[in-house]
Amino acid sequence: MDNPKLSDLLASIHRGQLQLPDFQREWKWDDQRIRELIATVTLDYPLGVVMTLETGGQTRFRSRPLTGADADAVEPGLLLLDGQQRLTSLYQALFLNKPVRTVDARNKPLLVWYYVDIAKAIGSPADRDDAIVSVRSDSRIVRNPQNSKPVVELSDTAAEVAAGYFPLRVVFDRDQYHVWQRAFTEADPGKNWPIWAQFEGEVIQHIKSFDIPMITLGAETTPDAVCSVFERVNTGGVPLNVFELLTATYSGDRTYEQQHNDYYRLPEVWTDIKKGLATAHPVFGYLDVGLEDGFASSDFLQAVALVRTWNLKQDRPATAVSCKRRDLLTLPLEDFDRLAPAVRDAFAWVGEFLAEQCIVAPRDLPYRSQLIPLAAVRTILGERTDEPLIRERLTRWYWCGVLGEMYSGSTESRFARDVEQLVTWIDPESATPDTVSEAIFVADRLDSLSTRNSAAYKGIIALLVKQGAIDWYFSADCLTSSTLIQYAVDIRQIFPKRWLTRFGVESWRATSIINKTPLSDRANKSIVGAPSDYLPVLAGDSGTRDEWFDDIVATHLINPTLLRADNFDAFYADRKGQLLALVAEAMGKRIVDDWEAYA
Repeated sequence: MDNPKLSDLLASIHRGQLQLPDFQREWKWDDQRIRELIATVTLDYPLGVVMTLETGGQTRFRSRPLTGADADAVEPGLLLLDGQQRLTSLYQALFLNKPVRTVDARNKPLLVWYYVDIAKAIGSPADRDDAIVSVRSDSRIVRNPQNSKPVVELSDTAAEVAAGYFPLRVVFDRDQYHVWQRAFTEADPGKNWPIWAQFEGEVIQHIKSFDIPMITLGAETTPDAVCSVFERVNTGGVPLNVFELLTATYSGDRTYEQQHNDYYRLPEVWTDIKKGLATAHPVFGYLDVGLEDGFASSDFLQAVALVRTWNLKQDRPATAVSCKRRDLLTLPLEDFDRLAPAVRDAFAWVGEFLAEQCIVAPRDLPYRSQLIPLAAVRTILGERTDEPLIRERLTRWYWCGVLGEMYSGSTESRFARDVEQLVTWIDPESATPDTVSEAIFVADRLDSLSTRNSAAYKGIIALLVKQGAIDWYFSADCLTSSTLIQYAVDIRQIFPKRWLTRFGVESWRATSIINKTPLSDRANKSIVGAPSDYLPVLAGDSGTRDEWFDDIVATHLINPTLLRADNFDAFYADRKGQLLALVAEAMGKRIVDDWEAYA
């Protein structure tokens, strides 16, 4: 571990020899934290270790100067991994002869200079925090914190000397420092020389001799090690994600820069991809939300990594198909740039696939993670995924994953298995993928499905629409992907909860998916009281004869005779059986009874 002088580090920042990797976030410390930091330095108290990385290794990160430093054209020798907030604050307050842009306790912008109240500074160390003062640059007035009345004015050196406020901006500027020292001591030599001697010994020398403990990682350190180290030491508490690290790595790729006379801008590439996919299908996020809301960059990168490692395995069988963090961090720019367009198109195809399954809104998507291997398979197989047999098998795999709730836990290993096994499954004689063979649906699971928190709950609602459910008000045609949105279709109760409560029906049965179905907001407004009361109203509202309306009710896998009889127990048992048959058909396997699941 090295212990360079603070003055040397700040000079390195100023010259551009010490810069930030581009994945570091912006400097953001507020005024109070800066004052407390300066007080720590003036007392020569430990500041904590900073960590740097030598440049010049095989992995290059695009760099940028610390906030305030004018050194864009300089190639740094070190990159600052940990300590940005502290060193930037000290650089701006002590070294850069400009007012510091920060914020107050209410997060309002401030432009301030920092001073030391000499009289308070040479008193008790316990008062040192009070001795560090920030002064607005537009007024240069120190105000009473109790009533905001002006106390001293610091418009020039003479005013600073008269008030006894030392400007920290000159502490490392030898010429300006001596000018200010001479002005202070000559103002009242008999009084000020002893004060200055004590102030210089107890404050100034602490700043000038302050050591910064520093760990330096060698240039050979790998990207994943840098990412891991950064997360462990990052005192800002904001985790670094793979996308930010790849942004810095790709932008520092010399080969790409030489070929294109520009650096690679991963954020811009991702923005274009996300916007295009959001236009293709709503499950990929809306354009008025953040780029990482919903479908995220990590999802896209994982799909690219799956395709890349699958391709590598075809030539090197020992290669593992994988999309773990290390695979993303070592994803070469050349491979990403080559595969990204095909993976983007594959995700657009996935959007079309979801629309066919009648999944149209982000809140109705059972698993976002399951889209990743599906897009990878589409990328690998291309248009073969549109062949009837392969499409049928992919659809079965999808519903086994949803209804068997196979993607609710750790998924990275399942991603890899699914990609390899699904690609092989194009052969009619090949083994069934694990996600299909291992998926089960226990009959009594229907009783406990009551909210969108479950993938199976959302899946069954989509299957009801897909198999031909017709709305009870807009009854001209079956519900479709477009009418789901047009008619404000949501999940509604069939027997109203208030009516069931009045007859003592258990809450878990009242709220189960067995007592729910997708209906428009307009139809739901008429579902009041007993079904025998509201069904004729709905039939009249939709302009349909009662016997024809029974056929519409039946499209929701509901026995209309039992519903009109207000027989909840019989309705519940019958519909449970019909929904289980729907699930079995989608999964291509029989339903498991309770006793079998726990035998």
